[in-house]
Amino acid sequence: MDGGDRYEADAAAALARIAAEKPLVHQITNVVVTNDVANLTLGYGALPVMAYAPEEVAEMAALSQALVLNIGTLSAGEVAAMLLAGHAAAEAGVPIVLDPVGAGATRFRTESALRLLAELPITVLRGNRGEIGALVGSGQVRGVEAVGGEDPRAVAEAAAEHFGVAVAVTGPVDAIVGGGRVLEVANGHPLLGSITGSGCMATTAIGVLLAAGRGDDGTVTDPAHQTALALATYGLAAERAAAGDPAPGPATFRTRLLDEVAALGTRGVAGLKVTATTP
Repeated sequence: MDGGDRYEADAAAALARIAAEKPLVHQITNVVVTNDVANLTLGYGALPVMAYAPEEVAEMAALSQALVLNIGTLSAGEVAAMLLAGHAAAEAGVPIVLDPVGAGATRFRTESALRLLAELPITVLRGNRGEIGALVGSGQVRGVEAVGGEDPRAVAEAAAEHFGVAVAVTGPVDAIVGGGRVLEVANGHPLLGSITGSGCMATTAIGVLLAAGRGDDGTVTDPAHQTALALATYGLAAERAAAGDPAPGPATFRTRLLDEVAALGTRGVAGLKVTATTP
């Protein structure tokens, strides 16, 4: 089991690198969350760009330090743009995060997510237990919410084995599988479930922290570790946003969440709850 001090030190170093380098994070995301994920990217110190047009997505992806693909408001044209951007990112060595929002709810969503996984070298796959489970034949989803009783760790392990990528299944305790180990992140707050797009913001946080974990050759040597840092810092910001008396409502919490992400660099990251075990 890894000591928490290591994760706090690595998170602090990653945040410092983001502040210094201001990586560009290209996001093809959904219309519900575009503003929130752009502001979250800025809060971490990175630069967001939302480019969707097929005429420019490949060029933009190749210029970026991470690519985030989110199928929340899906169309055939958007899938085509994601494939163009993903192939360009792959050629440039840019890490790719996929959020299969609502996979399992409709055949189009499930098949689109599976196509992206089949045709692109996805670095990290992140979703709830229903979405990720649906991609390996075990999840239940209503709309975009998980409604089954799947075990998050078991779902993450099955998906990582099936697709050969790092997998994060988020929930009350996030389970991340990759690099021959399972990482569990216990940071977070129930109020995250009261706002639209909290999972999409978690995916964006992963994209930002992957950009901070790139080596000299541009590749991310330990995607699972960077994913754990992303989810832990995001969850810590949520805990801080929910603190106070009286407790905030959803709208106040959303505003405070963005504020607390932006304050991570100055407030520090003491309190990360990350553990690692072998599968």
